[in-house]
Amino acid sequence: MISSQRQFTSNNRHFANRRVPRVILEIESSRASGRSLLRGIADYARHRGPWSFYWEPGGLEKKWPRLKTLNADGIILRDVERVQEVIACGVPAVVIGHSKKEVTGLVNVISDSAAIGRMAAEHLLRVQLRHFAFCGFDDKPWSRLRGQSFSARIREAGYDTHFYRWSRVRAAVSWHSERLYMAEWLRSLPKPIGVMACNDDRGQNVIEACKVAGLRVPDEVAIIGADNDELVCELSDPPMSSVAINFERAGYESAQVLDRLMRGQAAANNTILVPAMHVSARQSTDLLLVSDPQLAKALRFIREHSRQAVGVAAVAAAAGLSRRVLEKRFRTLLARSVLSELRRVRIEQICRLLVETNQPISQIALALGYENVEHIARYFRREKKMTPLAYRKQYGQA
Repeated sequence: MISSQRQFTSNNRHFANRRVPRVILEIESSRASGRSLLRGIADYARHRGPWSFYWEPGGLEKKWPRLKTLNADGIILRDVERVQEVIACGVPAVVIGHSKKEVTGLVNVISDSAAIGRMAAEHLLRVQLRHFAFCGFDDKPWSRLRGQSFSARIREAGYDTHFYRWSRVRAAVSWHSERLYMAEWLRSLPKPIGVMACNDDRGQNVIEACKVAGLRVPDEVAIIGADNDELVCELSDPPMSSVAINFERAGYESAQVLDRLMRGQAAANNTILVPAMHVSARQSTDLLLVSDPQLAKALRFIREHSRQAVGVAAVAAAAGLSRRVLEKRFRTLLARSVLSELRRVRIEQICRLLVETNQPISQIALALGYENVEHIARYFRREKKMTPLAYRKQYGQA
Protein backbone atom coordinates (compact mmCIF):
# COMPACT_ATOMS: atom_id res chain seq x y z
CA MET A 1 0.00 0.00 0.00
CA ILE A 2 1.32 3.48 -0.86
CA SER A 3 1.69 5.67 2.20
CA SER A 4 3.89 8.49 3.47
CA GLN A 5 6.81 7.16 5.50
CA ARG A 6 8.79 8.79 8.27
CA GLN A 7 12.19 10.11 7.23
CA PHE A 8 14.57 7.29 6.39
CA THR A 9 17.76 7.17 8.45
CA SER A 10 21.04 7.27 6.55
CA ASN A 11 23.19 4.20 6.24
CA ASN A 12 25.49 2.64 3.69
CA ARG A 13 24.07 -0.85 3.51
CA HIS A 14 24.14 -2.33 0.04
CA PHE A 15 20.78 -2.77 -1.74
CA ALA A 16 21.21 -6.51 -1.85
CA ASN A 17 21.40 -6.66 1.94
CA ARG A 18 18.14 -4.83 2.51
CA ARG A 19 14.98 -6.80 2.95
CA VAL A 20 12.74 -4.05 1.53
CA PRO A 21 13.85 -1.54 -1.13
CA ARG A 22 13.07 2.08 -0.29
CA VAL A 23 11.46 4.03 -3.13
CA ILE A 24 10.57 7.74 -3.26
CA LEU A 25 7.44 8.70 -5.20
CA GLU A 26 6.94 12.30 -6.31
CA ILE A 27 3.63 11.89 -8.13
CA GLU A 28 0.52 13.95 -7.50
CA SER A 29 -2.78 12.29 -6.61
CA SER A 30 -5.03 15.23 -7.51
CA ARG A 31 -5.58 13.98 -11.06
CA ALA A 32 -6.67 10.63 -12.47
CA SER A 33 -3.41 10.27 -14.41
CA GLY A 34 -1.35 10.51 -11.22
CA ARG A 35 -3.61 8.13 -9.32
CA SER A 36 -3.44 5.62 -12.18
CA LEU A 37 0.35 5.82 -12.22
CA LEU A 38 0.39 5.18 -8.48
CA ARG A 39 -1.97 2.22 -8.85
CA GLY A 40 0.32 0.68 -11.46
CA ILE A 41 3.36 1.14 -9.23
CA ALA A 42 1.52 -0.32 -6.24
CA ASP A 43 0.38 -3.28 -8.32
CA TYR A 44 3.95 -4.10 -9.31
CA ALA A 45 5.21 -3.76 -5.73
CA ARG A 46 2.38 -5.94 -4.44
CA HIS A 47 3.24 -8.77 -6.80
CA ARG A 48 7.03 -8.36 -7.09
CA GLY A 49 7.96 -6.52 -3.90
CA PRO A 50 7.50 -5.69 -1.17
CA TRP A 51 8.74 -2.11 -1.40
CA SER A 52 8.69 0.65 1.20
CA PHE A 53 7.47 3.99 -0.16
CA TYR A 54 8.12 7.60 0.75
CA TRP A 55 5.33 9.46 -1.01
CA GLU A 56 5.02 13.23 -1.35
CA PRO A 57 1.69 13.88 -3.08
CA GLY A 58 2.09 17.62 -2.66
CA GLY A 59 5.48 17.78 -4.38
CA LEU A 60 8.88 16.56 -3.28
CA GLU A 61 10.43 19.94 -4.08
CA LYS A 62 9.01 21.32 -0.83
CA LYS A 63 11.20 18.89 1.11
CA TRP A 64 14.08 18.68 -1.35
CA PRO A 65 16.83 19.32 1.24
CA ARG A 66 15.86 16.01 2.86
CA LEU A 67 16.38 13.99 -0.32
CA LYS A 68 19.90 12.90 0.55
CA THR A 69 18.88 11.90 4.07
CA LEU A 70 16.11 9.57 2.88
CA ASN A 71 18.67 6.93 1.86
CA ALA A 72 16.45 5.72 -0.97
CA ASP A 73 17.21 2.91 -3.38
CA GLY A 74 15.17 4.45 -6.21
CA ILE A 75 12.83 7.27 -7.15
CA ILE A 76 9.94 7.80 -9.58
CA LEU A 77 9.16 11.48 -10.03
CA ARG A 78 7.63 14.11 -12.24
CA ASP A 79 10.07 16.23 -14.27
CA VAL A 80 10.36 18.87 -11.54
CA GLU A 81 12.62 21.90 -11.84
CA ARG A 82 15.45 20.37 -9.79
CA VAL A 83 15.45 16.97 -11.47
CA GLN A 84 19.18 17.34 -12.20
CA GLU A 85 19.82 17.02 -8.47
CA VAL A 86 18.36 13.53 -8.62
CA ILE A 87 20.85 12.61 -11.32
CA ALA A 88 23.66 14.07 -9.23
CA CYS A 89 22.64 11.91 -6.27
CA GLY A 90 23.20 8.80 -8.35
CA VAL A 91 19.93 7.22 -7.23
CA PRO A 92 18.27 4.97 -9.87
CA ALA A 93 15.38 7.03 -11.19
CA VAL A 94 12.46 7.07 -13.62
CA VAL A 95 11.10 10.48 -14.62
CA ILE A 96 7.52 11.03 -15.76
CA GLY A 97 7.32 13.73 -18.41
CA HIS A 98 4.94 16.64 -18.01
CA SER A 99 6.52 20.03 -18.66
CA LYS A 100 9.94 19.30 -20.13
CA LYS A 101 11.58 17.38 -22.92
CA GLU A 102 13.08 14.00 -22.11
CA VAL A 103 15.71 14.18 -19.36
CA THR A 104 19.07 12.84 -20.51
CA GLY A 105 20.54 10.24 -18.19
CA LEU A 106 17.23 8.94 -16.83
CA VAL A 107 14.51 6.56 -18.01
CA ASN A 108 11.65 8.77 -19.27
CA VAL A 109 7.91 8.04 -19.27
CA ILE A 110 6.18 9.92 -22.09
CA SER A 111 2.67 9.77 -23.50
CA ASP A 112 2.19 8.63 -27.09
CA SER A 113 1.21 12.12 -28.21
CA ALA A 114 1.26 11.20 -31.90
CA ALA A 115 -1.36 8.47 -31.37
CA ILE A 116 -3.41 10.71 -29.05
CA GLY A 117 -3.63 13.55 -31.57
CA ARG A 118 -4.42 11.20 -34.44
CA MET A 119 -7.13 9.39 -32.45
CA ALA A 120 -8.84 12.67 -31.55
CA ALA A 121 -8.74 13.82 -35.18
CA GLU A 122 -10.25 10.59 -36.47
CA HIS A 123 -13.07 10.85 -33.92
CA LEU A 124 -13.98 14.37 -35.09
CA LEU A 125 -13.65 13.40 -38.75
CA ARG A 126 -16.12 10.54 -38.27
CA VAL A 127 -18.91 12.94 -37.33
CA GLN A 128 -18.47 14.67 -40.72
CA LEU A 129 -17.01 17.96 -39.46
CA ARG A 130 -15.22 20.15 -41.99
CA HIS A 131 -13.58 22.73 -39.70
CA PHE A 132 -11.05 21.96 -36.98
CA ALA A 133 -9.01 23.65 -34.26
CA PHE A 134 -6.51 22.79 -31.55
CA CYS A 135 -6.22 24.42 -28.13
CA GLY A 136 -3.16 23.67 -26.01
CA PHE A 137 -0.07 25.18 -24.41
CA ASP A 138 2.73 26.43 -26.64
CA ASP A 139 5.43 25.80 -24.01
CA LYS A 140 4.56 22.14 -23.27
CA PRO A 141 6.35 19.66 -25.56
CA TRP A 142 3.62 17.03 -25.20
CA SER A 143 0.94 19.61 -26.08
CA ARG A 144 2.81 20.71 -29.19
CA LEU A 145 3.24 17.08 -30.31
CA ARG A 146 -0.47 16.36 -29.84
CA GLY A 147 -1.33 19.46 -31.85
CA GLN A 148 1.07 18.55 -34.65
CA SER A 149 -0.27 15.00 -34.89
CA PHE A 150 -3.87 16.22 -34.80
CA SER A 151 -3.17 18.77 -37.55
CA ALA A 152 -1.31 16.21 -39.69
CA ARG A 153 -4.25 13.80 -39.64
CA ILE A 154 -6.70 16.62 -40.41
CA ARG A 155 -4.46 17.71 -43.31
CA GLU A 156 -4.47 14.14 -44.67
CA ALA A 157 -8.26 14.40 -44.84
CA GLY A 158 -7.96 17.64 -46.83
CA TYR A 159 -8.68 20.26 -44.14
CA ASP A 160 -6.81 22.95 -42.20
CA THR A 161 -6.42 23.37 -38.43
CA HIS A 162 -6.82 26.64 -36.50
CA PHE A 163 -4.47 26.96 -33.51
CA TYR A 164 -5.09 28.83 -30.28
CA ARG A 165 -1.89 30.76 -29.50
CA TRP A 166 -1.61 30.58 -25.74
CA SER A 167 1.75 32.40 -25.71
CA ARG A 168 -0.07 35.60 -26.67
CA VAL A 169 -2.15 35.55 -23.49
CA ARG A 170 0.29 34.01 -20.98
CA ALA A 171 0.56 37.39 -19.31
CA ALA A 172 -3.11 37.15 -18.34
CA VAL A 173 -3.26 37.28 -14.56
CA SER A 174 -6.00 34.66 -14.29
CA TRP A 175 -8.19 32.23 -16.17
CA HIS A 176 -10.99 34.78 -15.76
CA SER A 177 -9.00 37.13 -18.00
CA GLU A 178 -7.87 34.48 -20.47
CA ARG A 179 -11.33 33.05 -21.07
CA LEU A 180 -12.44 36.37 -22.62
CA TYR A 181 -9.61 36.08 -25.14
CA MET A 182 -10.42 32.41 -25.79
CA ALA A 183 -14.11 33.26 -26.24
CA GLU A 184 -13.20 35.81 -28.92
CA TRP A 185 -10.99 33.23 -30.65
CA LEU A 186 -13.83 30.69 -30.64
CA ARG A 187 -16.28 33.26 -32.05
CA SER A 188 -13.87 33.97 -34.91
CA LEU A 189 -13.74 30.33 -36.07
CA PRO A 190 -15.94 28.89 -38.86
CA LYS A 191 -18.85 26.78 -37.58
CA PRO A 192 -19.59 24.03 -36.88
CA ILE A 193 -16.08 23.19 -35.74
CA GLY A 194 -14.35 20.35 -33.92
CA VAL A 195 -11.79 21.38 -31.30
CA MET A 196 -9.18 19.12 -29.75
CA ALA A 197 -7.89 20.30 -26.38
CA CYS A 198 -4.44 19.08 -25.36
CA ASN A 199 -5.87 17.56 -22.16
CA ASP A 200 -9.10 17.41 -20.19
CA ASP A 201 -8.36 20.50 -18.08
CA ARG A 202 -7.85 22.51 -21.25
CA GLY A 203 -10.99 20.98 -22.72
CA GLN A 204 -12.98 22.18 -19.74
CA ASN A 205 -11.51 25.66 -20.36
CA VAL A 206 -12.80 25.53 -23.96
CA ILE A 207 -16.27 24.49 -22.82
CA GLU A 208 -16.40 27.37 -20.32
CA ALA A 209 -15.17 29.83 -22.96
CA CYS A 210 -17.94 28.61 -25.29
CA LYS A 211 -20.47 29.63 -22.64
CA VAL A 212 -18.90 33.10 -22.44
CA ALA A 213 -19.01 33.33 -26.24
CA GLY A 214 -22.64 32.14 -26.40
CA LEU A 215 -21.71 29.09 -28.51
CA ARG A 216 -23.57 25.79 -28.25
CA VAL A 217 -21.66 22.56 -27.49
CA PRO A 218 -21.65 20.31 -29.49
CA ASP A 219 -23.90 21.88 -32.16
CA GLU A 220 -21.52 24.74 -32.97
CA VAL A 221 -18.33 23.58 -31.23
CA ALA A 222 -17.62 19.88 -30.69
CA ILE A 223 -14.86 19.36 -28.09
CA ILE A 224 -12.59 16.42 -27.29
CA GLY A 225 -9.90 16.31 -24.60
CA ALA A 226 -7.24 13.79 -23.62
CA ASP A 227 -6.42 11.74 -20.48
CA ASN A 228 -10.06 10.71 -19.88
CA ASP A 229 -10.11 11.98 -16.32
CA GLU A 230 -13.68 10.87 -15.62
CA LEU A 231 -14.27 13.43 -12.85
CA VAL A 232 -13.18 16.36 -15.03
CA CYS A 233 -15.05 15.02 -18.07
CA GLU A 234 -18.30 14.38 -16.19
CA LEU A 235 -18.17 17.73 -14.35
CA SER A 236 -17.94 19.51 -17.70
CA ASP A 237 -21.26 20.78 -19.06
CA PRO A 238 -21.93 19.01 -21.33
CA PRO A 239 -19.85 15.92 -20.39
CA MET A 240 -16.67 15.88 -22.47
CA SER A 241 -15.35 13.24 -24.86
CA SER A 242 -11.73 12.31 -24.27
CA VAL A 243 -8.89 10.08 -25.48
CA ALA A 244 -8.25 7.40 -22.84
CA ILE A 245 -4.56 6.89 -21.99
CA ASN A 246 -3.21 3.87 -20.12
CA PHE A 247 -1.35 5.54 -17.23
CA GLU A 248 -1.80 2.53 -14.96
CA ARG A 249 0.18 0.33 -17.31
CA ALA A 250 2.85 3.04 -17.52
CA GLY A 251 3.08 3.05 -13.71
CA TYR A 252 3.55 -0.72 -13.66
CA GLU A 253 6.24 -0.56 -16.35
CA SER A 254 7.98 2.32 -14.52
CA ALA A 255 8.22 0.20 -11.38
CA GLN A 256 9.41 -2.77 -13.42
CA VAL A 257 12.25 -0.73 -14.97
CA LEU A 258 13.17 0.83 -11.61
CA ASP A 259 13.39 -2.65 -10.11
CA ARG A 260 15.96 -3.58 -12.75
CA LEU A 261 17.96 -0.40 -12.12
CA MET A 262 17.97 -0.94 -8.36
CA ARG A 263 19.35 -4.43 -8.92
CA GLY A 264 22.22 -2.99 -10.95
CA GLN A 265 20.82 -4.09 -14.30
CA ALA A 266 20.54 -1.87 -17.36
CA ALA A 267 17.16 -0.67 -18.61
CA ALA A 268 16.12 -2.35 -21.84
CA ASN A 269 14.87 1.02 -23.14
CA ASN A 270 15.30 4.60 -21.93
CA THR A 271 11.71 5.47 -22.90
CA ILE A 272 8.44 4.09 -21.56
CA LEU A 273 5.61 5.05 -23.93
CA VAL A 274 2.18 5.60 -22.38
CA PRO A 275 -0.26 4.21 -24.98
CA ALA A 276 -3.50 5.78 -26.16
CA MET A 277 -6.34 3.26 -25.95
CA HIS A 278 -9.58 4.64 -27.41
CA VAL A 279 -11.95 7.59 -27.37
CA SER A 280 -14.51 7.69 -24.57
CA ALA A 281 -17.31 9.46 -26.42
CA ARG A 282 -19.60 11.76 -24.42
CA GLN A 283 -22.08 14.51 -25.18
CA SER A 284 -19.50 17.17 -26.19
CA THR A 285 -19.03 15.42 -29.58
CA ASP A 286 -22.46 13.80 -29.87
CA LEU A 287 -23.56 15.25 -33.18
CA LEU A 288 -24.28 13.87 -36.62
CA LEU A 289 -23.53 16.46 -39.26
CA VAL A 290 -25.19 14.84 -42.25
CA SER A 291 -27.72 16.67 -44.35
CA ASP A 292 -29.68 13.48 -45.05
CA PRO A 293 -32.11 12.98 -42.11
CA GLN A 294 -32.63 9.28 -42.89
CA LEU A 295 -28.89 8.68 -42.95
CA ALA A 296 -28.65 10.46 -39.59
CA LYS A 297 -31.30 8.06 -38.25
CA ALA A 298 -29.28 5.10 -39.48
CA LEU A 299 -26.08 6.34 -37.83
CA ARG A 300 -27.82 7.03 -34.55
CA PHE A 301 -29.46 3.59 -34.61
CA ILE A 302 -26.05 1.96 -35.11
CA ARG A 303 -24.57 3.97 -32.23
CA GLU A 304 -27.47 3.23 -29.88
CA HIS A 305 -27.37 -0.52 -30.65
CA SER A 306 -23.60 -0.99 -30.60
CA ARG A 307 -23.91 -3.69 -27.91
CA GLN A 308 -26.33 -5.73 -29.98
CA ALA A 309 -25.74 -7.94 -33.02
CA VAL A 310 -27.86 -5.92 -35.43
CA GLY A 311 -27.53 -6.30 -39.20
CA VAL A 312 -27.87 -4.08 -42.25
CA ALA A 313 -31.57 -4.95 -42.62
CA ALA A 314 -32.36 -3.63 -39.13
CA VAL A 315 -30.47 -0.39 -39.85
CA ALA A 316 -32.37 0.08 -43.12
CA ALA A 317 -35.70 -0.48 -41.34
CA ALA A 318 -34.79 2.09 -38.65
CA ALA A 319 -33.91 4.62 -41.38
CA GLY A 320 -37.06 3.85 -43.38
CA LEU A 321 -35.08 2.96 -46.51
CA SER A 322 -34.45 -0.10 -48.60
CA ARG A 323 -31.08 -1.78 -48.12
CA ARG A 324 -30.03 -0.81 -51.63
CA VAL A 325 -30.83 2.89 -51.17
CA LEU A 326 -29.25 3.01 -47.69
CA GLU A 327 -26.08 1.39 -48.99
CA LYS A 328 -25.85 3.89 -51.84
CA ARG A 329 -26.26 6.86 -49.50
CA PHE A 330 -23.63 5.51 -47.11
CA ARG A 331 -21.10 5.12 -49.88
CA THR A 332 -21.92 8.48 -51.49
CA LEU A 333 -22.02 10.63 -48.35
CA LEU A 334 -19.76 8.74 -45.94
CA ALA A 335 -17.43 6.86 -48.30
CA ARG A 336 -18.00 3.58 -46.46
CA SER A 337 -20.51 0.74 -46.37
CA VAL A 338 -23.20 0.14 -43.77
CA LEU A 339 -21.49 -3.08 -42.75
CA SER A 340 -18.12 -1.38 -42.25
CA GLU A 341 -19.76 1.18 -39.94
CA LEU A 342 -21.48 -1.58 -37.97
CA ARG A 343 -18.16 -3.38 -37.59
CA ARG A 344 -16.29 -0.24 -36.57
CA VAL A 345 -18.75 0.63 -33.82
CA ARG A 346 -18.88 -2.98 -32.57
CA ILE A 347 -15.09 -3.19 -32.49
CA GLU A 348 -14.96 0.03 -30.45
CA GLN A 349 -17.25 -1.57 -27.88
CA ILE A 350 -15.11 -4.70 -27.68
CA CYS A 351 -11.92 -2.65 -27.29
CA ARG A 352 -13.46 -0.58 -24.51
CA LEU A 353 -14.56 -3.63 -22.56
CA LEU A 354 -11.18 -5.32 -23.04
CA VAL A 355 -9.17 -2.43 -21.64
CA GLU A 356 -11.60 -0.91 -19.11
CA THR A 357 -12.83 -4.10 -17.43
CA ASN A 358 -11.46 -7.41 -16.22
CA GLN A 359 -14.39 -9.33 -17.65
CA PRO A 360 -13.44 -12.68 -19.19
CA ILE A 361 -13.61 -12.63 -22.99
CA SER A 362 -16.38 -15.23 -22.81
CA GLN A 363 -18.44 -12.79 -20.74
CA ILE A 364 -17.78 -9.95 -23.18
CA ALA A 365 -18.87 -12.19 -26.05
CA LEU A 366 -22.12 -12.99 -24.24
CA ALA A 367 -22.80 -9.33 -23.37
CA LEU A 368 -22.36 -8.28 -27.01
CA GLY A 369 -24.44 -11.10 -28.49
CA TYR A 370 -21.71 -13.30 -29.95
CA GLU A 371 -22.29 -17.03 -30.03
CA ASN A 372 -19.02 -17.95 -28.32
CA VAL A 373 -15.42 -16.93 -27.69
CA GLU A 374 -14.26 -18.34 -31.03
CA HIS A 375 -16.78 -16.18 -32.88
CA ILE A 376 -15.74 -12.92 -31.21
CA ALA A 377 -12.05 -13.85 -31.62
CA ARG A 378 -12.42 -14.38 -35.38
CA TYR A 379 -14.40 -11.13 -35.76
CA PHE A 380 -11.90 -9.14 -33.71
CA ARG A 381 -8.82 -10.62 -35.39
CA ARG A 382 -10.18 -9.78 -38.83
CA GLU A 383 -10.53 -6.10 -37.93
CA LYS A 384 -7.58 -5.55 -35.55
CA LYS A 385 -5.09 -8.12 -36.85
CA MET A 386 -4.63 -9.51 -33.33
CA THR A 387 -6.58 -11.60 -30.85
CA PRO A 388 -8.69 -10.03 -28.08
CA LEU A 389 -6.25 -11.43 -25.50
CA ALA A 390 -3.26 -9.87 -27.30
CA TYR A 391 -5.09 -6.54 -27.47
CA ARG A 392 -5.86 -6.65 -23.74
CA LYS A 393 -2.22 -7.46 -22.94
CA GLN A 394 -0.98 -4.58 -25.10
CA TYR A 395 -3.46 -1.87 -24.13
CA GLY A 396 -5.18 -3.09 -20.97
CA GLN A 397 -4.13 -2.84 -17.36
CA ALA A 398 -0.78 -4.39 -16.48
